[in-house]
Amino acid sequence: MLERINSYIWGNGLIFLILITGILYTVRLGFIQIKIFPYFFKKFRRNKNKREQFGTFCMSLGTAMGTGNITGVASAIRIGSAGAVFWMWISAILGMSVVYAENFLSARYSTDEIRGPMAYIRFGLNCRPLSYFFAICCVFASFGMGGAAQISTLSDNLYQCTHINHVLLAGLIFILIFVIIQGGAERISCAAKVLLPAASVIYTVICIASVMLNRHALPAVLSDIFEQASGVKQVFGGFTGYTVSKTVSVGLRRGIFSNEAGLGSSPILHSSSKNYSSYKVQGMCSMLEVFIDTMLCCTLTAAAVLCSSGDPTVYSALRPVTGANTNFIIALLMAVFAFCTVIGWSYCGSAAFSYIFKCRRSVFPAIYAVISASGAVIRSETVWTVSDIFNGLMAFPNIIALLLLIGQVKKE
Repeated sequence: MLERINSYIWGNGLIFLILITGILYTVRLGFIQIKIFPYFFKKFRRNKNKREQFGTFCMSLGTAMGTGNITGVASAIRIGSAGAVFWMWISAILGMSVVYAENFLSARYSTDEIRGPMAYIRFGLNCRPLSYFFAICCVFASFGMGGAAQISTLSDNLYQCTHINHVLLAGLIFILIFVIIQGGAERISCAAKVLLPAASVIYTVICIASVMLNRHALPAVLSDIFEQASGVKQVFGGFTGYTVSKTVSVGLRRGIFSNEAGLGSSPILHSSSKNYSSYKVQGMCSMLEVFIDTMLCCTLTAAAVLCSSGDPTVYSALRPVTGANTNFIIALLMAVFAFCTVIGWSYCGSAAFSYIFKCRRSVFPAIYAVISASGAVIRSETVWTVSDIFNGLMAFPNIIALLLLIGQVKKE
């Protein structure tokens, strides 16, 4: 039943809606994606709050760079072939304009009490019921996709290496999560600043080394990505309709899951910045996060998997570089990425929880830590399915608001 509900929510309708929003904003904002790097080179270096902004950047990027950047990409390739990578790129390019719009509107309408999509849905659209619907979905999405689903994947990978008791692991994770998120945005961003850059650099180096070992296969891999995306080979095989639609769907969905453009999590996280009144800084930073998450991290994973001669898994791709320690290294990296996602999403859930229940925000860290840690002892398939459902429900009100408020973003 859950799978059926999930297929209805994440059907072609929602994916089409997110893509149309990305296309509209890309055109209306004059292809703002190409302006991101000149902006950073010329203006961002003069920002007086670089250190604080970097913490917010890492916290927001951490929510996107979860376990899906490693195992999710390999899964997308197995289901949708190499062509899925091309459609992941498309989702990222279009998603960059969407997250810019999200952060612009959030910076314009957010208050100390109401932030992110909840603010621009309530004050921009003057639709309080829809803002509460978003908040409710955001809370459940934080429990699922942001918390329990990440811990479930983390515990499965750690168990393969250490055979640690799942209940004991759940207890340790609860303590660690609670201690960090109890300190609010400042402590979360500090933890993300320490963990995420180090893990990202290590993973990048390993993936590049893997690709270089199999660099002879790189031209053929690039050719496959474009040919299988457009269906050139499938035309001659007579399977164009089914295979191409499957490739497009899997690639776009994985890209959206990865960079979270259109879901509404990014503007909530950026609202914690002291420099949040500057919508350009927040908008450009959020665009850079999407670029790093999908165009760099996911692409490196895909290149390593497709260039390897073994089965299409991350383990086979990285084993020539990491050797006998492959399982341990993958588990460690996934643990860091998953944990950064968990603590980042806790801020999203906390902001939505306080919007619904007002002054009861202090009880959220304990609730969130318990539910997240429970992912270590719950079947991962069920957790991921429920998480996908609330992620999709969370996207609908946000996309509606973005479409109706496009004129305001264009005017500015």
